Amino acid sequence: MSLSPPVIHHPAFRAEMPAGHRFPMDKFSRLASVLEAEGVPGSEGFVKPEFIDVETLKLAHTEDYVRGVIELSLPADVIRRIGMPNTDSVATRARAATGGTLLAARLALEHGIACNTAGGSHHASAESGAGFCVFNDVAVAARRLLAEGAIGQALVVDLDVHQGDGTARIFEGDPSVFTFSMHAEKNFPHRKAVSDLDVELADGTGDQAYLEKLEEILPALLGSVRPDIVFFNAGVDPHADDKLGRLSLTDDGLARREAYVLGACLSLEIPVVGVIGGGYDADIDRLAARHAILHRTAKSLYSR
Repeated sequence: MSLSPPVIHHPAFRAEMPAGHRFPMDKFSRLASVLEAEGVPGSEGFVKPEFIDVETLKLAHTEDYVRGVIELSLPADVIRRIGMPNTDSVATRARAATGGTLLAARLALEHGIACNTAGGSHHASAESGAGFCVFNDVAVAARRLLAEGAIGQALVVDLDVHQGDGTARIFEGDPSVFTFSMHAEKNFPHRKAVSDLDVELADGTGDQAYLEKLEEILPALLGSVRPDIVFFNAGVDPHADDKLGRLSLTDDGLARREAYVLGACLSLEIPVVGVIGGGYDADIDRLAARHAILHRTAKSLYSR
């Protein structure tokens, strides 16, 4: 058995963006470099996903929206809501990242754990993208596995600093996917959706209070939902230095969070998929190192 869980990466995760754009697109290629330098993917290297197909995208998104993204014909107001240009490079990236999360989910069912080096585009709803999110990769992957009968029940553990509003809306009234989002109360989106479980945190919440809240919730949730797979959005934007977060976690707090979530799933033999979610820091090296905590932690738990 390999001592490294599967790590999914594709060069297309980094799209071409206009100069000076707010989204830190270089973090995907830098994260891959950091992980390679540390030997995290193991001797096999990264697993490369295929671009997601249109029929699979339509399991979570409307046909009009999928076509608009791929044919570069989105209305101006939707492009504005997404905050990224409607270009071939951005559409290709969204398809690659979504394919990456689906592949990670398939490999997690096989190996117990697998992580994407992208994903977590949780603001995208069925008919539109939003907040730098084009396709909701976790929703698409969950719907595909459900459609195939590979799983009967999924749990989304979304710990990005922003509410997973798109995911909540896609699965509203769908008992086969339980959505849990723990986020900063006063942060984007201003109009929150209703997840199956929302936990709103006050500005400045630090490591101790954050982890205590998580430990209070997660074991009971795993016990009551009894998921066949967990999708873990490990956004690093709850970090104290994040530009778009309002919480105060440290690198150590993030590492403890990752170890707790992944460890809780592995101890119950529930397959877990890690996606990187949000992280916004002008210093790309610092940001990539923060995102690498997920993959490093996955490897350390897996090799035990």
